[in-house]
Amino acid sequence: MQRRNDRIGQTLHWRRGIVLAVLLLSAALSGPDPERIGDRLQIALPVLGLGCAALTGGAGEYLLRFAAMEGVLHASKRGLGEAAINRRPNGGTGGFPSGHTAAATFGAATLARECLQASPLAQGAVILAAAFTGASRIETGAHDIWQVLAGAVLGWAGAGLFRRRCRAWQSTRNG
Repeated sequence: MQRRNDRIGQTLHWRRGIVLAVLLLSAALSGPDPERIGDRLQIALPVLGLGCAALTGGAGEYLLRFAAMEGVLHASKRGLGEAAINRRPNGGTGGFPSGHTAAATFGAATLARECLQASPLAQGAVILAAAFTGASRIETGAHDIWQVLAGAVLGWAGAGLFRRRCRAWQSTRNG
């Protein structure tokens, strides 16, 4: 039993180390530019989330949920057209919701819920990285606060709510 607990502890330590290293590397390679850091984090967090899902046997479900979230995101941007809520602060349309924030939040929520439960520090780091991504979009004038918050809600919902429905459906199908 002790050996099993040691292996589980080593696996959690390894996951936490990889996640924190990738986040730090993403920021370091971006230089001091918040926009570039946000651009990299909006890719790094979902990729780390996919790795987490693959380790726990849920990569296919993860990809389906991410694709569904992206579909809702782009349908919203197109459907709102010239509406005021869809206007970006720096001009143009397609601002509602923030896709960068949605993707980063989706990855962070998955990591926090599935692979980093035993590490509040790592959970906090991925949540802060997603928040930084949203803040970088506001800082650059690509989105306003409401567009960023809507992106965060969409990413969180895609990572959590859809997952529960998929698991409930699978358990009725397999049970």
